[in-house]
Amino acid sequence: MHNTVRRAFLLLFVVGAFVAGTVILGFSFFRNSEEWATHRANNHLYSGGQISAAGTIYDCNEKILAQTKDGKRYYSTDSAVRKATLHAVGDTEGFMSTGVHALFESELTGYNIVSGTYYLSKFGIGNDINLTLDSNVCKTAYNALNGRKGTVGVYNYKTGEIICMVSTPSYDPENKPDKDTMNSDKYKAAYINKFLSSSFTPGSTFKIVTSACAIENIPDIYERTFTCDGELEVGGTKVICNGKHGKQTFEKALNNSCNSAFAEIAIELGKTKMQKTAEKMGLTSSFEVDRVPLSKGTADFTKAVDIDMGWAGIGQYTVTANPCMMMTLMGAVANGGETVRPYYVKSITTPKGFSTYKASEKRADEINLNYDTAEKLQELLRSNVVNYYGENVFPGLEMCGKTGTAEVGDEKTGDNAWFVGFSQKENFPYAIVVLIENSSSSARQAAIPVANTVLQSIGG
Repeated sequence: MHNTVRRAFLLLFVVGAFVAGTVILGFSFFRNSEEWATHRANNHLYSGGQISAAGTIYDCNEKILAQTKDGKRYYSTDSAVRKATLHAVGDTEGFMSTGVHALFESELTGYNIVSGTYYLSKFGIGNDINLTLDSNVCKTAYNALNGRKGTVGVYNYKTGEIICMVSTPSYDPENKPDKDTMNSDKYKAAYINKFLSSSFTPGSTFKIVTSACAIENIPDIYERTFTCDGELEVGGTKVICNGKHGKQTFEKALNNSCNSAFAEIAIELGKTKMQKTAEKMGLTSSFEVDRVPLSKGTADFTKAVDIDMGWAGIGQYTVTANPCMMMTLMGAVANGGETVRPYYVKSITTPKGFSTYKASEKRADEINLNYDTAEKLQELLRSNVVNYYGENVFPGLEMCGKTGTAEVGDEKTGDNAWFVGFSQKENFPYAIVVLIENSSSSARQAAIPVANTVLQSIGG
């Protein structure tokens, strides 16, 4: 009797272990099957560790950016387009984490939980992916940077569609430099998409944040005047201005990008209010752009003294900002505080024409800008163009914007040149960011011409 009971328990244990093992195996299969099926050892998909079989990637005008022919992966026939869109399309080796080849690998190969990559193996085609990018605009941006390191981004602030996303340095994926050349300074950070995955000292573009904080916390800011004699002394240390602007209003101080005035304003506002505004405007936040988390900016003023706050108010000190977030902030200002999240993957379609994914408009709740503040910022940024940069630098675009020349090194390395802004034309709802690293020229001389060239290339 006792032997029978022991045998029964042993049998139950064996059955239980078998069931548990089956469940674990099934769960592992469900969780890991995609990774297993698309592993780079799969010769149906990869050749020499590089993806060779996948669907076609198109731009917004149905121009081919990458496709498979005769078992090999090919890019656009235009070498400049290949370089300009590389960080969005991605390399076949998977080094570029923001590229569609890496982010949407399973979709491109047509993988699904039931058949795996069977249809790709059988028919030689995977799912097609349409991007929102305009390859001609990207090419224009790449050429406008003219070998300088940096990034350019443009998006429709009504729909969220990114039509330009360029990061340099880049390279031709069909003629990749050798390993030693890729490790040289010329190609330093070539695998990084600076638009999405980097943050930089914003310089005077941060005066937009300081302006918003002043609008919301200094009731008579528009009645105030500020006197600039070329520097502001704070506790025995000086904030140096970019000129001697004399007596000026708040609006004129922003037109002049006056360091003295904005350092004075930031010190009056104090670190608590300034940090709260920077956080509200999204500079220290992140959201995902097609599975890519944005690099967070920094604005930590907890240990700042007055002179630190003076420098922070003009976008120096420890302040950093992500280019895509700055572009999105411009979209929020243009939209009266309504923030639309940017994206660059528009749709995914099976070989039989069925849509498995279609992008939709989403809010970016990380940016909290009220309507009144947005309206006043619109007026100030429009005034910058009309009264300082000149309408002629953006002919026919009704632009609003702000430059920034961020000090990041010495005279030999140069400064980072920024431009952020947006068009107010009803049929041209685009916001833009331009960043040129280590520029030997001011932002007005370096970044504005790039911004205009890129925007003028967009059909509207």
